[in-house]
Amino acid sequence: MIDKVGDHFKLIIIIVKKGLARDVIKACKEAGAEGGTVIGGKGVGTHETGSIFGVKIEPEKNIILCLAQNSIVQDVLDHVSNTAELNKPGTGVGFVINSRSVTGIAHLLEKDF
Repeated sequence: MIDKVGDHFKLIIIIVKKGLARDVIKACKEAGAEGGTVIGGKGVGTHETGSIFGVKIEPEKNIILCLAQNSIVQDVLDHVSNTAELNKPGTGVGFVINSRSVTGIAHLLEKDF
């Protein structure tokens, strides 16, 4: 039964400045996703270079993982993009990865996709 569900979900990954994770999770839920997972990280992208007194600055980031049904993936990504202003340089990035097998979402196994 897990194979049946796996093809119907995608993993949305959003990387934003530390402190924006709560807003991103809220946006995911407002667009129909059930939530997400937040992981801490450090940025080393083009817009994050710099130093203070010779010490390199590596801004802290929040990485949000959100598993969503195919039918709402674009809505979730669009809502997150608007909420976190991802279209402005240096604010963050969001992208989607296909998922082939999914487990741990027993409450969704009974849904008809």
